[in-house]
Amino acid sequence: MRLNDYWVSYPVELYPSSVHYWDMAKPSPTHAGTPVLIKLGLRIRSLREAQGLSQESVALGAGLDRSYLGGIERGEHNVAVVNLEKIAIALDIHLADLFK
Repeated sequence: MRLNDYWVSYPVELYPSSVHYWDMAKPSPTHAGTPVLIKLGLRIRSLREAQGLSQESVALGAGLDRSYLGGIERGEHNVAVVNLEKIAIALDIHLADLFK
């Protein structure tokens, strides 16, 4: 691959130096694995799979990172309500449906 093969009229980093593994969301040190987060994550996963959607497509629709959504589904993140709303919108459901 040559840089000129992907030339555009503005500078583009093929391998952004500003993204590092330590910038990614880490599991909550105090809440990861709690029953309520696991139940919520399993509910999100079941709703997503019932629609035949991938984590990537839902994350993209919600404006979240795919690995972060995966962590939510595994009950690793104490997710903010605004992010739950984004996930609900990406799944085309009401926010309350996440808690049924």
